[in-house]
Amino acid sequence: MGPPPDNNLVWAILCTVLCCLPFGIVSIIKSTKVKELWAQGDTVGAQKAADEAKKWAIWGAVAAGIVWVLYVIFFVVIGLGGAFAGY
Repeated sequence: MGPPPDNNLVWAILCTVLCCLPFGIVSIIKSTKVKELWAQGDTVGAQKAADEAKKWAIWGAVAAGIVWVLYVIFFVVIGLGGAFAGY
């Protein structure tokens, strides 16, 4: 049967703490199901749960990156608007 798939729990926790809480929580839930499914003999389900945990962690990181970019753009625009407001 071989070793169980990587549950990506580290990435899920990092996503939760550093990036996006909602996506990270979903990723943690999916990653904790990997070991349970593997113990039940559901290798396909365990691999699918591991893949979904990774997917949600990646989506959380991408969402956080987009939010940060929008945050910086917003404050640059506000800053430039304030700088030229007196003219």
